[in-house]
Amino acid sequence: MIDVHAPHEPVLNWRDFFIHLITITIGLLIALSLEGCVEWQQHRHLVRDAEASLQAEIQNNAKDMSDRMDDLHKQQGVLKQDLAVLDVILKPRPKGSKSSLSVSFSIHPFEDVGWKTAQSTGAFAYMPYDRAQEYSDIYAEQNELKAAEQQAARDAIVALAPFTNVGQNAPDFTPATVASMEDRIEVLLGQMMLVDGRMKSLDSGYKKFLAMHPK
Repeated sequence: MIDVHAPHEPVLNWRDFFIHLITITIGLLIALSLEGCVEWQQHRHLVRDAEASLQAEIQNNAKDMSDRMDDLHKQQGVLKQDLAVLDVILKPRPKGSKSSLSVSFSIHPFEDVGWKTAQSTGAFAYMPYDRAQEYSDIYAEQNELKAAEQQAARDAIVALAPFTNVGQNAPDFTPATVASMEDRIEVLLGQMMLVDGRMKSLDSGYKKFLAMHPK
């Protein structure tokens, strides 16, 4: 807050008036300039801290992408094995032979504290537009992948949980039941293909960003 005080000495003529006016004007300009410099430094530090946090967060998320994709491919392999089991489950087989079905779908959370903090502090308002857009694109892709994973997990639980961990000799394995399970597994595999595509897109986005902005 800037205070403007009346002159301590009486203004006796126009010359004194203009001297006081010029003095006040110069003082105000200096004060405003200093205040602007302080705010600029504060905004600069805010952006610097936000970018350091976002950079570290993106690097941490990026290094986990290989494990994410490996896990997804393993889950796809399990579902394909389930289809193979269902393909022979009603056929004659040697006495005592057993097989089981299993469905697993794991979701790995993303770090996003830096993103939420930068939003709440208003740091993006002081960044160059292009840089802020880069961050926005990456975190938007993360959210899209997260949503796709959650949808696939929900569908897996709702559609297949009643049929998991049951043996080949279970009495309720009728042709209709097997056909229904096969349909549901194929739908889930299709969803996993979508998740796989989003993972590859995000992984590419990570690599592009980190190559352009090395730490």
